[in-house]
Amino acid sequence: MFFHPCIPALLVFLLMLSGPLRAEGYASEYRLSSVLDSAFPWGQAAERWADLVREKTRGRINIRAYAGASLVGGDQTREFLALQRGNIDLAVGSTINWSPQIPELNLFSLPFLLPDYKAIDALTQGEVGRELFALLEKAGVMPLAWGENGFRELSNSRRAINSPGDLKGMRFRVVGSPLFADTFLALGARPVQMSWVDAQPALASGVVDGQENPLSVYLASNMGAFGQKYLTLWHYVADPLIFAVNQRVWASWTVADQQLVRQAAQQAARENIDKARQGILASDSLTAARLEAGGVVVTQLTAAQRAAFVQATRGVYGKWRREIGSELVERAEKAISLGR
Repeated sequence: MFFHPCIPALLVFLLMLSGPLRAEGYASEYRLSSVLDSAFPWGQAAERWADLVREKTRGRINIRAYAGASLVGGDQTREFLALQRGNIDLAVGSTINWSPQIPELNLFSLPFLLPDYKAIDALTQGEVGRELFALLEKAGVMPLAWGENGFRELSNSRRAINSPGDLKGMRFRVVGSPLFADTFLALGARPVQMSWVDAQPALASGVVDGQENPLSVYLASNMGAFGQKYLTLWHYVADPLIFAVNQRVWASWTVADQQLVRQAAQQAARENIDKARQGILASDSLTAARLEAGGVVVTQLTAAQRAAFVQATRGVYGKWRREIGSELVERAEKAISLGR
């Protein structure tokens, strides 16, 4: 039988046309979870990471992003467990949503710990951030980069909020974290824990009066259409994001591909932080002006007004300092002080 010498080269060419060559043991597709979709910087970050990984690995690692916490039935507080157990492969997750399983992540939700973006960076990009990543790795998840959902602000449909007394008796949707419930109870409000999917119709129908979320979420969700015409910029807690991979999935990739996935996560995270802060920095008044032009009453707390909220939540801060770990909180406070 005669074999033409060009046949091996032709077979290689045909294989290349048929699709990317995957290493042995690689899945045809990996599932990435995020709470928000591509209308928000958070969802955009998840999709960007997936695209970058596909590009950098030349299609060996193919990731599909699933928004709305749909891989965990919309219950965003179960996302870390699903990632840990391998029910999902990757996630761009919130420190708030992952705090029920990793209590130390409540650090970022201590009321009024973080005065500005420099303080967030002092933690996430320093020794405290590395310590938190080590805890995640020990729990079976490989963290690769810090992103950002932003400082959480306060909106409602009833009145402008300038002091703790203004919250008395009002119903606010909060995430499913006991720390958030404690904070709003200390301010005299009535916290109602529900997912973001459930929150929007609850706001529209008046079941709850207000909510707390980053300004990027307020803008992208057009919260004014839900009657949220009073907005207080109080920067009371922050919501960093974490780009992470299930450890068994991580271990199944070659070292070279692991490095490419990490590089992709770091690039997507940098872009995400820039987007999350765009138009929201204190030096940029365009966002506030845009909202006010649309009929939103924007309240920016003075130093004295902020101090009143700090004082009203001191008991919550002290209680959760112990829950999180006094030594970790002390290191965080020191890092913030030195970073300013």
